Amino acid sequence: MDMMKLMKQAQQMQAKVQQMQAELEEAETEGQAGAGMVKVTLSGKGVMKGIVIDPSLLKEDEKEILEDLILAAHNDAMQKNARMMDEKMKTATVGLPIPPGMKLF
Repeated sequence: MDMMKLMKQAQQMQAKVQQMQAELEEAETEGQAGAGMVKVTLSGKGVMKGIVIDPSLLKEDEKEILEDLILAAHNDAMQKNARMMDEKMKTATVGLPIPPGMKLF
């Protein structure tokens, strides 16, 4: 493989990764728990942007249940984020000679 072609591919990959990172800044995913009684919204970068809690859960004796539901909703959103990132990465790196398992960010 000639060096010029390799450099061009590296530049293309860098541009695609930068575009993907910008898209992730704008993207949001929502995780849910308790049949939608707790919803957590995350940015594509994993920053929590919002949380919605059904008022019926705001009882002192249900504090631990609420905490567990918040964690579960957050984990659900994080898993959706990971899947979204994987899909974007596959799209961005189509046709580029990247070794299997290599993480770009």
